[in-house]
Amino acid sequence: MPTAILWFRNDLRLDDNPALQAALRAGLTPVPVYIHAPGEEGDWAPGAASDAWRQRSLRALDADLRGRGSRLRLFTGTSSEVLHELVAATGAEAVFWNRRYEPAVEERDTRIKRALRTLGVRAESFNGSLLFEPWQLETKTGDPYRVFTPFWRTALKQWRLQATAPAPEALPSCDAAPAGVALEALGLAPRPDWDTGFWMQWTPGEAGAHAALQQFTQRALRDYGSARDRPDMQGTSRMSPHLHFGEIPPWRIVHALDDAAGPGDDRDAFVRELGWREFAHHVLHHFPHTPERNFNPRFDDFKWRDLSADALHAWQRGRTGVPIVDAGLRELWSTGWMHNRVRMVVASFLTKHLRAHWSHGARWFWDTLVDADLANNTLGWQWVAGTGVDAAPYFRVFNPVLQAQRFDPEGRYIARWVPELAALPASLRHAPWQDPDASRRAAKDYPSRPMVDLAAGRAAAIEAYAGVK
Repeated sequence: MPTAILWFRNDLRLDDNPALQAALRAGLTPVPVYIHAPGEEGDWAPGAASDAWRQRSLRALDADLRGRGSRLRLFTGTSSEVLHELVAATGAEAVFWNRRYEPAVEERDTRIKRALRTLGVRAESFNGSLLFEPWQLETKTGDPYRVFTPFWRTALKQWRLQATAPAPEALPSCDAAPAGVALEALGLAPRPDWDTGFWMQWTPGEAGAHAALQQFTQRALRDYGSARDRPDMQGTSRMSPHLHFGEIPPWRIVHALDDAAGPGDDRDAFVRELGWREFAHHVLHHFPHTPERNFNPRFDDFKWRDLSADALHAWQRGRTGVPIVDAGLRELWSTGWMHNRVRMVVASFLTKHLRAHWSHGARWFWDTLVDADLANNTLGWQWVAGTGVDAAPYFRVFNPVLQAQRFDPEGRYIARWVPELAALPASLRHAPWQDPDASRRAAKDYPSRPMVDLAAGRAAAIEAYAGVK
């Protein structure tokens, strides 16, 4: 039976996999492969937390394939060379894959597709991760969108949700394909195993994605609109890493929401959050310089502060003296994830109160988040910093104390991640410096004051930002 190379990337699933479906429709035996080539991703090779997740997700995918009579073959090296060798070894008629949209990866994939077709090999890519391709939506003048609301309005007008497609119950095997290398040879696993705490929170792989979706639809969907901003509650979907690694596509999530939603459920609020993910990929595609440079060039001469290595380290490790900020950064370090509301507060503190360049935060998140996604990470950091598309206004400086009081009113989130403050009453958990004596007795090792005066930091930020408004 003729074969097709099925090139897995960030689409680590068998349900709803367009590349897999294309191979089967063409009557070709899929030869599933994964090529580890982080150097081909430019300046944004996957971070350590992403690698830790990928290790487990690849193992889960291989198990799913073996349960259907196939297997995942792993390789290292240059993607184009590996694919050409595989085509030669198997006599493959085609190479199929699902698209990625990072600039360096898009350029590489274009070269690979062209080279394969030159050899007479059928090379096709598919949309396996988005509701809309990044180039699909445009303004009336044919320009890319720079503001979310009109982007999403157009998206809803063109809404055509594709159907779900279950994985085949069995897959043919191909004994002629090279065996590849062992998973451990990819070097994805942390050394030492600092990620142990992650897996009490997460189950990488397609089955884990489906379980997380079921839990969300059964427990949190009804109150999503109000609870999603509460880090002290289980009010979010926690689907972001599963989406990033393609363990589940967004259209299957929407179908599940439509099936589960009842009167009063916040289905539309969650779908709008998927819309922000779509918008992030739209922006990255049309403005590929934004992971490295400001979208708004007026900020190119902005007077960012030169943050010392010690100060940056204190922020990274949750030692700023601002409890809600420290709680978020410790949650990130312990679990590979941070609540979205807290991400905004943490980012605002770094870029506004400390006035450090947003790239410091973007790089830290990139290395420590299990859901590190170049489009979302870039959009989020530039939005908070005020330098990007649809950015937060320059005078928006999140007050971390007020944010904590509003969204963690009893200080439970703070107490969980900054346990040295748990003995304090809720009011002091938000701002322990308001009673130095009590705070010192309860948490002698916690910073006695924030690393920057919050009022002074806000005033300085607004003055600096006003110069470029």
